[in-house]
Amino acid sequence: MKVTMVGTGYVGLVTGTCLSSFGFEVICVDNNKAKIEGLEKGIIPIYEPGLDTLVDSNLKQGRLSFTTDLIGAVKQSEVVFLAVGTPSKQNSEEADLTFLFNAAEEVAKAINHYTVIVIKSTVPVGTCRRIKDFIKKTNPQADFDVTSNPEFLREGSAIEDFMRPDRVVVGAESERSRQVMDGLYKPLSLLETPVVFTTLETSELSKYASNAFLATKICFINQLADLSEKCGANVQHISKIMGLDHRIGKECLHVGPGYGGSCFPKDTMALSFFAKKFGTSVSIVDAVITANKDRKLQMAKKVISACGGSVKNKKIAILGVTFKPETDDIRDAPSLVIIPELQRAGASIHANDPASHEAEKVFSNVTWRPCPYEACAGADAVVIMIEWNQFRSLDFAKLKQIMKTPIMIDLKNIYSVHEVESAGFFYESIGRGKV
Repeated sequence: MKVTMVGTGYVGLVTGTCLSSFGFEVICVDNNKAKIEGLEKGIIPIYEPGLDTLVDSNLKQGRLSFTTDLIGAVKQSEVVFLAVGTPSKQNSEEADLTFLFNAAEEVAKAINHYTVIVIKSTVPVGTCRRIKDFIKKTNPQADFDVTSNPEFLREGSAIEDFMRPDRVVVGAESERSRQVMDGLYKPLSLLETPVVFTTLETSELSKYASNAFLATKICFINQLADLSEKCGANVQHISKIMGLDHRIGKECLHVGPGYGGSCFPKDTMALSFFAKKFGTSVSIVDAVITANKDRKLQMAKKVISACGGSVKNKKIAILGVTFKPETDDIRDAPSLVIIPELQRAGASIHANDPASHEAEKVFSNVTWRPCPYEACAGADAVVIMIEWNQFRSLDFAKLKQIMKTPIMIDLKNIYSVHEVESAGFFYESIGRGKV
């Protein structure tokens, strides 16, 4: 089976590469010539552990190729994935489907045999039917089916998530397309991976439902942390107790400065938007969106408070600026709110992040340092914002020696209170007492 992947962004590149590892011949298409030329040389445009090795291996074995020739790729493929971006519209909660429909139009013109078109992009309910009607109108002679196949990849562990998924969701209307999709994911049958076949609408909504629920868990435990600080409870113990209940589960019950990234922010907003279009509401999700925005501002205030109520003319070291570890993705990261707030309050920011190259394009007036200790040298306080492994075993004696003031604000609770305070630091963490 030959597969075309339209879009070589995060989802498209990971999905296409992993499918080629299953033994399929995959052609990844993008209209960015420079990106394609780089990929042909093995230059990976995103930070994802293990992806460079997998791309290189499949390129050498001839199962994976890259091109800007969309029409040529579609004409020789049985399955065409659309994995282009669906960002929020500017100043709106609505998903922008411009890239998706542009890609669908090009694909429609190229179809010359039965083709299964797979919508991998995250799209509002009803989009697959709109794409189907659009392709019929664009090419009335086209023999095709449209299926929905949402992705559930976590940045930083995307390859593992694809190769060993919790489930695969497929919205398919015809038996013909169902058989093709079943064959595509047959390599996962050895793992007994559940493949859930359902309607187009159910498949589309399942992606938003999953992300919104996970975002809700994050905001819930963050608010429980605030309550824990007020009443003397320990939120880490609460998270553990809750997570041991199999009905709840432990995932996304870790406190922090709020969620970010390419999915949760835009997907919660899109769900809220199209729920209103259908004449209903998801008020819980609305509250989550508001709570997460407030959380980031609240964390900036927490840093200022830990510094004695003012950061004016103070040097603040920031460790971790991406939205999560093991990614260079800065989209909607808490740091995008917290750092400017600290700067507005008069702080000088020195930062370190193992994958800061994207962040360095975004932030202004931030001094980037190659290691945590250089960022902390002469600092009035250090803020751990993201739990990269490199920050989990800091030398406290060394930190205390090089910092101007031994103040640590740990927004991810990666250390114990006793451990840091016994090293002579003033230690501010989230929602817990002495551990």
